Amino acid sequence: MKGYSRLLGTVGAAVAVFSATPALASGTASGTTITNSVTVNYQVGGVSQTATGASNSFKVDRKVNVTVAEVGTTTTQVSPGQTQAVTTFTVTNNSNATLDFALTAAQQVGGAGAHSNTDSFDVTNVKIYVDTDNSGTFNAGDTEVTYLDELGADLSRTVFVVADVPLGLSTGAVAAVTLTAASRESGASGSVGAALSQTNTGALNEVDPNFVDTVFADVAGATDGARDAAHSAKDDYTVLAAALTVLKTSKIISDPLNGTTNPKAIPGATVEYCISVANAAGSATASSVAVSDPLPATVTYDSGYGIFVDGTVTSGVCNSDGSAGGSYNSGTTTVSGSLSNVVAGATRTLRFRAIIN
Repeated sequence: MKGYSRLLGTVGAAVAVFSATPALASGTASGTTITNSVTVNYQVGGVSQTATGASNSFKVDRKVNVTVAEVGTTTTQVSPGQTQAVTTFTVTNNSNATLDFALTAAQQVGGAGAHSNTDSFDVTNVKIYVDTDNSGTFNAGDTEVTYLDELGADLSRTVFVVADVPLGLSTGAVAAVTLTAASRESGASGSVGAALSQTNTGALNEVDPNFVDTVFADVAGATDGARDAAHSAKDDYTVLAAALTVLKTSKIISDPLNGTTNPKAIPGATVEYCISVANAAGSATASSVAVSDPLPATVTYDSGYGIFVDGTVTSGVCNSDGSAGGSYNSGTTTVSGSLSNVVAGATRTLRFRAIIN
């Protein structure tokens, strides 16, 4: 402890004490000089004497304390193949001094995520951005960073961890990431300062009132310990994918000998194809669903019947519904068509007919 005083004689006295200025939320600023003065009035033989007194001055030490916190309380929902998926954090300087903060974003290898889930994959192309325009939303104007420069006491910055999601993932896959902010000296603007060191117990500066000691005061974070001049928090990405099942069925409509009564698959017979696309319950909506079906040389497309899209299925059987659409490319003998968005639990179909050669 810094303990400096001026000794006074033993006298009967009236004492007045003057305190320092009020502190900020993070405490009185590091390096502030606190002066405390006392005045002693006394008499000798009933005669008032010249007052005497003393003062004590010392500088406030530096308390280093940083907090990283996830913004929101839910996981970040992403799609397979999504680019620039965003998780959002705040970094708050609870210290009583302006500091720099080095930022790192680490992938997790298995284990518990941030939201009662389990890490199962890694995102790619991980980058850190600071919310340059203070909008709270990641946009093209935000700046990629590796540190926060000159963050004042009691101030916060919004930080985005931005990454790409691989293709081929199923619904429920989780990628957990951890953002860590490590306190650094307040260096020259535009460059990150040096790592901090806590004042050693018993050092000479503990009895020097003009020396500013450094004390680490942070609590343990998601992956770091208490009083290490750093703090960390987790967030995660959870995949919501479409789970499409495609089924192609056929039925004989008529043949040259039997007509529509118990027709057989003989040359000249008409066959109806139905392609059904089903999306499992609890999945993401599948959009821009494009169907492409090259026909074998053993059948000829029935242009007189046409193509019908967005039909339905009842008990696994295609219905004779839908709206006219799609196209046929005679050069590649390919039937194609687009289906409307297939929401979770829904099925849409594409139907057409061909003649057996």
